[in-house]
Amino acid sequence: MVHKWVLENGIRVVAERIPSVKSVSIGLWINVGSRDEGAEEQGVSHFLEHMFFKGTKTRSAKDIALAVDELGGELNAFTTRETTTFYAKVLDEHLPIVVDLLSDLLQNSCFDPSEIEKESQVIIEEIKMVEDDPEDLVYDLHLEETWRNSALAHSILGTPESVKGMTRGKILGYIQRTYDPREMVISIAGRFDLATIMTQLESAFGDYTNDKVNPYLRTPPKITPCVQIKKRKLEQAHLCIGTEGLSYLDRNRYVLYLLNTILGGGASSRLFQEVREERGWAYSIYSSPASYLDGGLFTIYAGASPKNVNNVVDLVLKMLTKVKKDGVRAEELARAKHQTKGGMMLSMESTSTRMSRIAKEQLFFGRNFTLREITREIDRVSLAQIQTLANTLFKQESLSVTAIGQLSPKHFSKPILS
Repeated sequence: MVHKWVLENGIRVVAERIPSVKSVSIGLWINVGSRDEGAEEQGVSHFLEHMFFKGTKTRSAKDIALAVDELGGELNAFTTRETTTFYAKVLDEHLPIVVDLLSDLLQNSCFDPSEIEKESQVIIEEIKMVEDDPEDLVYDLHLEETWRNSALAHSILGTPESVKGMTRGKILGYIQRTYDPREMVISIAGRFDLATIMTQLESAFGDYTNDKVNPYLRTPPKITPCVQIKKRKLEQAHLCIGTEGLSYLDRNRYVLYLLNTILGGGASSRLFQEVREERGWAYSIYSSPASYLDGGLFTIYAGASPKNVNNVVDLVLKMLTKVKKDGVRAEELARAKHQTKGGMMLSMESTSTRMSRIAKEQLFFGRNFTLREITREIDRVSLAQIQTLANTLFKQESLSVTAIGQLSPKHFSKPILS
């Protein structure tokens, strides 16, 4: 059972007790990400994620690092295009320590200019690391071009230029503009006493306020169909073939999950079996839906030899067309349902996963779903719904292809370029 309450300042708290475990996971989730940045702020959400760990009024950066290490726990953070999250996982008796620590990071971080300068160099190295990973890079390039007129297209890390230009004033201004307590969720899952944690959280976070909030309006992204080729001296070519996806609020989201599982969600999927197992044209190939508040992308990734790029792209498009024309088989849908439900149930054995799940539900939907509700929605998906969604999403006019490697336009078939 998920318990929910709201602190006096508007921060929502969701908590799921799991008495059978010894650990507890806690996360502070903020409805702010890279899509909320202005042109001159690119990368600031992620930069902030780093800077919150660089010292508070009472703790040095080393003190923060030692605080959870000494407990044998985990303290970390991550930034997405729509959220920023700080989280910890510890033994249950150490929960008060990390509650105090997370509160200190949020409310008392110093953002020392000397630390900002040092961290900018660290993040520039992180950008270089992504540029050296073609699988990550091709996806960023794909998003950048496909959603070129949307802030969702911006790299979460920012650019070397925007990172070098980061200042304390810019960081504090961004926090004031976007960090709204009413858009924050504290999520807890694991072993804890409910009455005790309610008191602790009100004491630790209840005084956080921000009366200068003025976020930019989020505008829905629009797909710009394109083909882009970036030459790189790589042994493999790396491809993203993308079409329109769905918002995570869309009523057909469970249909999309199952369609993805059937097409490219594992070793038994159509893409893996046809492209890799049957023909040996790629070592890695999979599909993945990316969903946001007001839109989404459905992307197929493949890593292949340049000589096989044309074959891979042609076969992928034929497979998408086949789903539109013929749908999927009943046994495929049944297998996808079992796979999806099984994976979900197994993931629930992790307090971190359960903490994340109830936080996202609260942040995105304003409510929490029981496992029974979710499995019921999965079971309701029909063969007709799968085919209808495929026909809705897989359209030539929303098709985009991004490739990096030792490639040229001759590696692609004419229909893609038309």
